[in-house]
Amino acid sequence: MAPKWRELADKLAEQIKNGEYAPGARLPQIRDLVDAGEGSKATVHAAYKALEAEGLVTSSRGHGTVVRERAPLKRLGIARYDKAKWRDGDEVAFIADRVASGRAYKRNEQTQSVSRVPATAAVAAAHGLPEGADVYARARLVKEGDQPTHKLTSYYRPEHVEGTRIVDPTPGPAGKGGGFRVLYDAGYEIDHMREELFARAAKPEEAEQLKLMPGEWVVELHRTTYTADGTVVEFAVGIHAATRFAWAYDFKVPDSATKETQ
Repeated sequence: MAPKWRELADKLAEQIKNGEYAPGARLPQIRDLVDAGEGSKATVHAAYKALEAEGLVTSSRGHGTVVRERAPLKRLGIARYDKAKWRDGDEVAFIADRVASGRAYKRNEQTQSVSRVPATAAVAAAHGLPEGADVYARARLVKEGDQPTHKLTSYYRPEHVEGTRIVDPTPGPAGKGGGFRVLYDAGYEIDHMREELFARAAKPEEAEQLKLMPGEWVVELHRTTYTADGTVVEFAVGIHAATRFAWAYDFKVPDSATKETQ
């Protein structure tokens, strides 16, 4: 059987989802639920912490536990990198997520800074460079209105991006179609990529940048982007507020046995 706090969290989550507690509504105070027989103070507190971790509520001193105003953004998987979006149009990846979520966006909700830095061990390994070799770091902070959603830093070999819009520090995407379109125009058409995800507690500076509540976690993304011949043209590290995204991947299920018999 599920523990009592989990049962209570599931009950409250269902009430939130069916509209009994609307966005912006305050959940009952812990002592009120204790008095109503929903469990001990520790049980109710654990249920509220679970709802917060699942992105359904926020809790703060003086305001209590409040239903989030907005559902998490859909963070698309394969579809966010559709070449037709950025090669033929101007729908860069973070905008594709907003469109899929039915949310408004402005291009200047992505700020950025560009610098030439020594490659860390992870960046050097991804690009096949010696540690400490020069790379360009393009750091972006993405907001939805006034609320940051994530930050992403892409690392490039200088010979791939020198003199392109990628190293222009103007806020927003790197011109029409963003960075992938710039690489495409420079002769580096992206073909495939690998994404690795890691959930962890936020570092203090990340919590400050992303305006996280105490105890909120982040999802760290490592993205390696390749051309058809296997050249790495971008290695990116993203830090996402875990409760502000719902991650979705839609793909064809492989069958390696079929390939072997062909």
